Amino acid sequence: MEELKKSKKLRSKKRVERTTNAVVYVILVIISIIWIIPYVYLIIQSLRAEPGAYINYLLPKEWTFDNYIKLFTDTSLFDFPRWYLNTFVTALVVCVIQTTIVLATSYALSRLRFKGRKGLMNLFLVLGMFPGFMSMTAVYFVLKEIGLTQSLVGLMLVYVASSAMQYYISKGYFDTIPKSLDEAAKIDGASRHTIFFKIILPLAKPIIVYTVLQAFLMPWGEYMFSSLLMLGDQTKFNVANGLRQMLQRENIAEYFTRFCAGAVLVSVPIAALFIWLQKYYVEGVTGGAVKG
Repeated sequence: MEELKKSKKLRSKKRVERTTNAVVYVILVIISIIWIIPYVYLIIQSLRAEPGAYINYLLPKEWTFDNYIKLFTDTSLFDFPRWYLNTFVTALVVCVIQTTIVLATSYALSRLRFKGRKGLMNLFLVLGMFPGFMSMTAVYFVLKEIGLTQSLVGLMLVYVASSAMQYYISKGYFDTIPKSLDEAAKIDGASRHTIFFKIILPLAKPIIVYTVLQAFLMPWGEYMFSSLLMLGDQTKFNVANGLRQMLQRENIAEYFTRFCAGAVLVSVPIAALFIWLQKYYVEGVTGGAVKG
């Protein structure tokens, strides 16, 4: 009799779990559809042949790839290839420098013990609570004094200036790597340099990938500082600042579909990187090294 009751409870429990899982899946599917609607709309509009931004229908009456072609061939008013190159070069340089600074800072704060360490970490935390745009005016005048406005170098300098304050997640990951590895390496005569490059970094691939993605993503789509520093010099625009010009009142009617095509091209590299490195990205955020 008791076995029969246990069997019924078990079946009831499994039925509840299946129902719960089904509800969760349905909710996730609905959320995914809601999230993907803007991207589908963007792609559809980028393939629309008829001009104009304000239309009362969704599907184009005529499909074409001309909007993508004209982005690279018609550069008389908007030089999209230059904007794309500016953005790629800036993002690549910032990615390399910022990743190096973040990983070095994270390792130092995780492994080294020095005077003022906790005070420095607290200072970084407090400064990180203030939004970056609060310093825009001061940053602009400083760069103006040293002649780096309307310059990609000045923009790169702004992006990498606060790199050390992005140590939080990387340091947390390094903390999960057993310190006994460092001690064993020291006994064998390894230097800090050797420990960092030969032992720690090979174990920290997920957090390296996460840091690289974050460092590359930030300048790729940044608008405010680029708009402020370039002062209307279209040859130095990044894609976010450049595409915004296509939505000006005098341009939107003719260039809206081309803007959609440019937005699709801008999102493709980032989407491809996330899909390719998704496993390491998730591990970098949620996981840690294997303790031993």
